[in-house]
Amino acid sequence: MQLLTLARDLKRRKARERRSQFVAEGVRTVEELLRSPLKVRGALQTLSLSETPRGQALLYDLAKRQIECGVVSEKEFAAAADTEHPQGILAIADVPERTLSALILTAATRILVLDAVQDPGNAGTLVRTAAALGVASVVALPGTADLWNAKAVRSGVGAHFRIPALHASLDELTLFLDSQRIELWGADAAGENVGGAHAPHRLALAVGNEGAGLSAGVRKLSKKIVGLPMAAQVESLNVSVAAGIMLWAVRA
Repeated sequence: MQLLTLARDLKRRKARERRSQFVAEGVRTVEELLRSPLKVRGALQTLSLSETPRGQALLYDLAKRQIECGVVSEKEFAAAADTEHPQGILAIADVPERTLSALILTAATRILVLDAVQDPGNAGTLVRTAAALGVASVVALPGTADLWNAKAVRSGVGAHFRIPALHASLDELTLFLDSQRIELWGADAAGENVGGAHAPHRLALAVGNEGAGLSAGVRKLSKKIVGLPMAAQVESLNVSVAAGIMLWAVRA
């Protein structure tokens, strides 16, 4: 089956980048995908999906939209799925064309920059967090997990379909920030207390690698390094948790 072969292929980042397509897996994620304007190319299901009312409703929605939905065995589905305990549904969709130059910004803008955040679950949760806090865009720099990795998409719980999340080089980001007069702050545990810092109207906040922190290039580009004051016995926070608190602190 062509859809099954494609889903298996899209487990690889190179294939996703070459085809500009991704896999959305799980009932909730596919529901959110169908509510979005993204182009859905097809879906795969197991017979177990139709055993629940929610699964039946999802199949009805796919059929109503005339989206091809192939039925495969549990074993075949497991070979295409990313999760350890699949829910019996995945959909294949086009990655939306998003660029820095196409972003629509307001006078008061917040952007979240991911600087080599390697875990796709963290990357997806960061996209979800940014969407919840009204951030205009999430920009992933080189070294960051693919934002369209199945785990990242699942962790985003539909946020990828609503907020402009995209990949860019550091040079591209630098030119964009300069042209739009957006100040960049870097997040670091040893930085100035973000709660006491006066945020500019247009601000980009960069969070770094889970172990190594901010890269030298992003640190150099940052106008200010800010952090969260924490109890002495706590060394650090998960990058997604820290980013959420800091984005709330500098909200526009």
